[in-house]
Amino acid sequence: MAKIKLTRPELKKHRDALQRYSRYLPMLKLKQQQLQMMVRNVVAEMREAQKLVRTARDTFEPYRAILADRAGVDVRTLSTPETVRTREENVAGVVIPIYEGVDFPAVRYSLFATPAWVDGAVKDLRELRRREAHLEVLRQEHRLLHRELTKIIQRVNLFEKVKIPDCREAIRRIRIHLGDEMTAGVGRAKIAKGKLTRDERTVYGGAEFMISPPGKEDASE
Repeated sequence: MAKIKLTRPELKKHRDALQRYSRYLPMLKLKQQQLQMMVRNVVAEMREAQKLVRTARDTFEPYRAILADRAGVDVRTLSTPETVRTREENVAGVVIPIYEGVDFPAVRYSLFATPAWVDGAVKDLRELRRREAHLEVLRQEHRLLHRELTKIIQRVNLFEKVKIPDCREAIRRIRIHLGDEMTAGVGRAKIAKGKLTRDERTVYGGAEFMISPPGKEDASE
């Protein structure tokens, strides 16, 4: 804990900070819960997408042995997405991509001049690439959400375990110090008042002692 000034302005400063942290903490915790729920949902979607990728890969696997015979058709190029379409969505203050689909190059070959397996290979490889693109967008979504969740957890811990306890400790120390100062001030005031009273009595008593009794001067004359 940093060194603090044991003054009333410092007390107000820490009280204001404590009030601010106490007000923000519930909002941070709510955001943490929202992000944790979103991360769990995305993880579940990723697992499902991974299963679909494996299924699509198994479906395409038989074509690998005959891809060398391209019959003048570049199956892999035709099955590579030109664009992956996404839209942005704000979730708990985090802008994430949402998968919408992929666009492939137009198919330009003669259906009659190419082997029959080419159509099936293009179709199945495109399905695999589509599933892979979806999975990659989900991974990006997960990275963004998880990164923000990590930041929020750090801030919650900072407020709960450092900032709020430090403010409370500073307030406690300053109040004790100010209370001691007030008690000491009251004590000094009482001592000063008592001393002043004694001094007044002493001065008054001396003056009374110096005054001659009535008729004394006339008798001497």
